[in-house]
Amino acid sequence: MAYDQTQNQNGFKKKPWQNQGQQQGTPSPISVRSLRIPPQNIDAERALLGSIMLRPLGLNEIMDSIHPDSFYVEKHRHMYQAMLELARKNEPIDLVSMTATLRENGLLDNIGGTTYLSELLNNVPTSTNIEYYAALVHKKSMLRNLISAGDEVVELGFNEALDIEEVLDSAEKRVMSVTGATGKAQKFESAKEVMPGLIERYMKVFENKGAVQGVPSGFADLDRILSGFHKSDLIILAARPAVGKTSIALNFAKHAAINHKIPVGIFSLEMSSESLMDRIVSSHSGVDSWKLKTGNNLTEDELQRVIESAGEISQAPIFIDDQGGNNVLKMRSTARRLKSEYGLGLIIIDYLQLMSPTKNYDSMVNQISEITRSLKLLARELDVPVIALSQLSRAVESRGGEPRLSDLRDSGSIEQDADIVMFIHSDDAYKPKDERTNIKKIIIAKHRNGSTGDVELYFDGNKTTFVTIEKNNMDDFSSGGSYSQHQNPSGPDDF
Repeated sequence: MAYDQTQNQNGFKKKPWQNQGQQQGTPSPISVRSLRIPPQNIDAERALLGSIMLRPLGLNEIMDSIHPDSFYVEKHRHMYQAMLELARKNEPIDLVSMTATLRENGLLDNIGGTTYLSELLNNVPTSTNIEYYAALVHKKSMLRNLISAGDEVVELGFNEALDIEEVLDSAEKRVMSVTGATGKAQKFESAKEVMPGLIERYMKVFENKGAVQGVPSGFADLDRILSGFHKSDLIILAARPAVGKTSIALNFAKHAAINHKIPVGIFSLEMSSESLMDRIVSSHSGVDSWKLKTGNNLTEDELQRVIESAGEISQAPIFIDDQGGNNVLKMRSTARRLKSEYGLGLIIIDYLQLMSPTKNYDSMVNQISEITRSLKLLARELDVPVIALSQLSRAVESRGGEPRLSDLRDSGSIEQDADIVMFIHSDDAYKPKDERTNIKKIIIAKHRNGSTGDVELYFDGNKTTFVTIEKNNMDDFSSGGSYSQHQNPSGPDDF
């Protein structure tokens, strides 16, 4: 089978190399490469297919790494596809069934008939080496994919009309797709293919009734409504300035990373990584953040708690990128590498309106629309929840009352692209200082896959932490009571 160097799987056409400045007849590096045979191991492909027919259960051992496109020889792809079809129907995989299936699909003559199938069976050294044969086939397939990716990157490099950041993002995405490739080229999944995973999830939910299914927020009342933050969801957390957006987002991060060892990536466009860590240490240790900054009135006992908390936090998988003016392309690149190297379970962005667009727009509305769409695509690509903090418009203050979805600043697309929209609301801003309760209402205004509602939490600004309010302590809070140390900031919900 000839290897087509003129067009790759994404439709990029190769431009003929112009031998400018070279002597006529001197081949260019690209023209020499085009004559080379791509990496392949046909003997390993034959041995792998023969092993599956001899020991069909061995297919389960190699299905995750081997797909039809993993084979270099076209007829081997057809044969492996037939084996997968038989396995899905729970039918035997042998000479008779393979012959019948290939004949039904009109492919038997194309692969060489029963004669070739018999040759595969008779020439297998031993079916116990099936994983070794699969590894050889997978390796050659990865090398061919890398060549294809390299060709696409070369083509991108010649396309001078594209913005450089767009070129780099596309190039990195293509190369990263090689290392994370599954070999699947299909764009659609049938109901039959999707259903087994769903049934497995339904069984898991049934066996663990009431358990949080996503990344836990750390607040039981909030998790009862959301069941945690779910993969591929875009969550918008919006409020007016100085209400506690960053603090509660860091509480989410701290709980996920420390209590559940879930890797968290934080993109901070407003604060430095050191400032964020100050807040996390203050929240986790229960020590006033101002004491940590100045040392004033800091006791030895508090210092010891800070040191212990810092040691625990340093072992948590929390990763911070504090580049100002970051844009979605840079974030996507960083997040891909983070997921590849350490895994990734949650992304937090602080905050939306400070992100830079990838190109110039005539209005802030269009700029924010592009950013929110890109963040949703990022959540889907990396299969992680993305929490993006956002400002609310001044209409909330001038109108009074609780925030509405229409108060999302700069763009209605924020509401449209988000799976969940949460507001932080407090009446304290309109009260004298001695009457403030520090109770914040978390309003779930939109929940694409569930119910809406609200949760009340106590906010200790000195320790930058939110705490679940125990029902029997509601009177203390409502009468202006302050957060006391006997209520552990890691309390019943780990805050």
